[in-house]
Amino acid sequence: MTRPDGLADQAARDAIRNDLDDTLFVEAAAGTGKTTALTGRIVEVLRQGPDTLEDIVAVTFTEKAAGEMKLRLRAAIEAARLDEEDEGARRRLAGALGHLELAHIGTIHGFCADLLRERPIEAGVDPAFRVVADDEAGRLLDGAFEGWFEGALADPGPGVRRALRRHYPRNSGGPRAALRAAVGSLVEQRDFDAPWSSPEWDREAELDRAFDLLRELAAFAPLASRPDDFLTQNLRHVERGVREIERREKTRGRDYDYLEAWLRSFVRARWRGWFWRGFRSRDFGAGLAKADVVARRDEVRAQVEEVLQTADADLAAHLRDELWPVTERYERAKRRDGCLDFVDLLLRARDLLRDDAEIRTHYRQRFTRFFVDEFQDTDPLQVEILLLLCGEDPREMRPERIVPAKGKLFIVGDPKQSIYRFRRADVMLYERTRRRLEAADARVLHLSTSFRSQPRLQAAVNGAFATRMEANEDGSQAAYVPLSPFRADTGGQPALIALPVPAPYGRFGKVRGIDIEESLPVAVGEMVRWLIRESGWVVTERESPEDPVPVQARHICLLFRRFQKWGEDVTRPYVRALEARAVPHVLVGGRSYHDREEVLAVRNALTAIEWPDDRLAVYAALRGPLFSLGDRALFEFGVDVGPLHPLAGWTPDGGNGGNGQAEGGAALKSELRDVATVLGLLGDLHRHRNRRPIPETVRRLLSAARAHAGIAIWPTGEQALANVLRLVDRARAFERRGSPSFRAFLDRLDEEAERGQSEEAPIVEEGTEGVRMMTVHKAKGLEFPVVILADMTCPAAHDPPSRYVDPARRLWAQRLCRATPRDIVDNAEVERRREMAEADRLAYVAATRARDLLVVPARGDGRDGRGGFSGEDGEWWLEALNPAVYPPRGARRRPSSAEGLGAPAFRDESVLDRPDGKGGQRPTPGDSVAPGLHTAEAGTDVVWWDPAALDLDADPRAGDRQRRLLEVESEEQPTLDVEAGRGAHREWQAARAARLAAGGRRTMSVATAGAIARRAAEAAETGEEPGSDTRIAWVDVPRPETEGPDGAGRPGGERFGDLVHR
Repeated sequence: MTRPDGLADQAARDAIRNDLDDTLFVEAAAGTGKTTALTGRIVEVLRQGPDTLEDIVAVTFTEKAAGEMKLRLRAAIEAARLDEEDEGARRRLAGALGHLELAHIGTIHGFCADLLRERPIEAGVDPAFRVVADDEAGRLLDGAFEGWFEGALADPGPGVRRALRRHYPRNSGGPRAALRAAVGSLVEQRDFDAPWSSPEWDREAELDRAFDLLRELAAFAPLASRPDDFLTQNLRHVERGVREIERREKTRGRDYDYLEAWLRSFVRARWRGWFWRGFRSRDFGAGLAKADVVARRDEVRAQVEEVLQTADADLAAHLRDELWPVTERYERAKRRDGCLDFVDLLLRARDLLRDDAEIRTHYRQRFTRFFVDEFQDTDPLQVEILLLLCGEDPREMRPERIVPAKGKLFIVGDPKQSIYRFRRADVMLYERTRRRLEAADARVLHLSTSFRSQPRLQAAVNGAFATRMEANEDGSQAAYVPLSPFRADTGGQPALIALPVPAPYGRFGKVRGIDIEESLPVAVGEMVRWLIRESGWVVTERESPEDPVPVQARHICLLFRRFQKWGEDVTRPYVRALEARAVPHVLVGGRSYHDREEVLAVRNALTAIEWPDDRLAVYAALRGPLFSLGDRALFEFGVDVGPLHPLAGWTPDGGNGGNGQAEGGAALKSELRDVATVLGLLGDLHRHRNRRPIPETVRRLLSAARAHAGIAIWPTGEQALANVLRLVDRARAFERRGSPSFRAFLDRLDEEAERGQSEEAPIVEEGTEGVRMMTVHKAKGLEFPVVILADMTCPAAHDPPSRYVDPARRLWAQRLCRATPRDIVDNAEVERRREMAEADRLAYVAATRARDLLVVPARGDGRDGRGGFSGEDGEWWLEALNPAVYPPRGARRRPSSAEGLGAPAFRDESVLDRPDGKGGQRPTPGDSVAPGLHTAEAGTDVVWWDPAALDLDADPRAGDRQRRLLEVESEEQPTLDVEAGRGAHREWQAARAARLAAGGRRTMSVATAGAIARRAAEAAETGEEPGSDTRIAWVDVPRPETEGPDGAGRPGGERFGDLVHR
């Protein structure tokens, strides 16, 4: 192992610690200990003085990171104090420990909130303002939107009117949801207030021209000689669509809003065959060449698409202007409630410092040093605030001209990990700031020694990104700084594995993203199982890197670029694959909360409570996993006993009117009594739902269903139970906000479900067992012994781009209601290049999370991981890793054996199913990679796995823990004694009730001697005898050791005796 004093970047680390009078801009690669370097500099500042913690501001960008920084700083100060020999320095460090909680160490938003609370009048905010979290801010914005939407429906502007006529995806929530999402985007970026470009065009004339082009194209359809030809089918679709519009216009005239919406949905619908070329014959029919018809079809489509692109740009500009008043309503709502959101904190603090020279000077003098961690995650407002506080010239307030005072600003970041453009943190801002500070005599240092990954893995990362990441003139990509090794290699097992997709081929023998998405999750799930249960491999943990331990589930992380694709949960196939193999797992930050079975079950039951006349909701509650009543019992109950209605007179004890009998007087059978009991419970909860707190109704439902115990033994019990408990927490928070009714709570849940807003309950703690599943954005700053990259078909960039940002013009243009603004269209190539650069950085962040093993999905056939998206080629997000994964073309069929690295025996095929599209099996291509140990193009080792070595046919089953709890372990008792179990449960319930009752009674009273004497005197006067069960214990309270022999230091005063004896 390399010695710390021999680090490749030791000179930079020494400068960070010792050169306190210099402004430093530190670029620290992944795993190089940038937070440790920052805290070390703070400790040295405190040790040397005269600056104290009250003079220092240290900011980062998450609460978790801020908490970790405080803990590290406390430990570092304590260690330095114990090692310090100079008395003055030791005294300064000891004083810093006592004032650590008063230090300004936290998030930039928290620091801005402190400034505003100190100067609320000057900032123009409520002195008692509160900061609202995202969910409450969303509720305020909902109210503002609803008020605006009602008026917009009564008198819609041209943008809203056209948006209401458009077609939206089935699960998107329709035009109202699209408008609400557009409002949310505008509010989040409201400091970018420049208007969007609007095209000059004659809308009606252009739409007429587009329809005439389609009418001309439709005329080809009757001329086709082969009706079954795919090109003919496409033209038939066009013909039918044109006739439909013509029939409509005969009676209604031309409706241009409808025509625009129809053109958009018709021409952009892939299922209509716009990419079909037909059979290989040359003739189309009627003497026409097929090539000429295809060329004219493509030309017409391109011209119509150009019209639609202009229509979209015009609509986006109208929508931006018509929706902007909602932001003003939102501002009024916040002022009324005396609250600020996170954007307000930055805007108000920036305005305060920029517009008031006296306040700016005051804070520049008060805070002598600023330490900024994770600078690549800053947005323009945050950078402006920091520069305003660090400037040397008190009169200068223009951020582009501010020169920081020498030694006042210390910045650490990594532009290669800048992956939050959607949150306004752009690497171009980072590069502009670095260049500006460097021109103002700031020193730029680089930390390259990574303590995280083993050297073989670092070499693979360097080989993949050294030529991929190159700095450019506009700063949209960072220059790559190679990682330097520190750890020793882990021998006897691979560091990098390429996991081939078992069956990447689909219809007609083509590789399609949809087929890869179907095949890859099973391979990943089986790879995880093999690593945990069969591999025998070891990994290292951050806390004890010298002690290798066997691979466990908690050591593995599946990283995704996204969790949602067109409203569908990307993680669900991976979850099913892990569940089928009884592998515990934890989904961190997933957006499928309302799609989870346990959440749907509780919501169905709550819906039945609120709407007992909803027969489907009642059936779902009875039949669902909370009560699990069978169809036979429900049918028999409905036929022989009575209606399945919670308000039909059934009581929670299972009777009708309390007698436990059917309408004819016969006693109910056991399974029918269970139905009556649940109906009675739902009816009782319905009658009292608005008389009890909302969380109490939810709690009673879960308690009656014994949901906690039942859900806990599910295969993913921890996550499922956490999700259910989170629903109770949400009810509690909803109630605390003074919300009106139980129904309002259900409406709120429905709205969240429609938007896919809620994340799954966070349950990950240190030591929690289970494979982690998270996005790369969530994993940033974390590390895992084993990282498996997933969802390889996620595109590297949007098409068209999702946004265009020009900070100098205060312009932020983005798609609204699926309409792309002109600013994005005009700058599409520039924006696409920026998105591709960010995709490389995402892949870098993902690859550098691994300590010991990185598993990358790959395609066995072909040069790289690219494939078709329904006929459309595109680059996928893991493209940057290809040089470290794929061997040179001539060596792909000549691997070395990987058995010496602990791998099983491999065959010679990395693709299990290779159809040729004609019912046969395609031969192995010459560029197909054979499983085994290869040297990749980057010159590093990679093991290509054999999918045949994995058990890909595991059936879904319950977890082992669930089976052990439910199965009988004794051979002498082959069947379960149900009645004995019920009796034991009743005894437990009685014992629990007794303990709760006993716990609610006071068993001891504390009283002064004077109070006891008065009670005895009163009893003597009335002739009452003291209770026989009353026991008095005398307690002598010792004097504090700090008292002197004469009692000095004891409390005293005129009324002290009165206080003691009364």
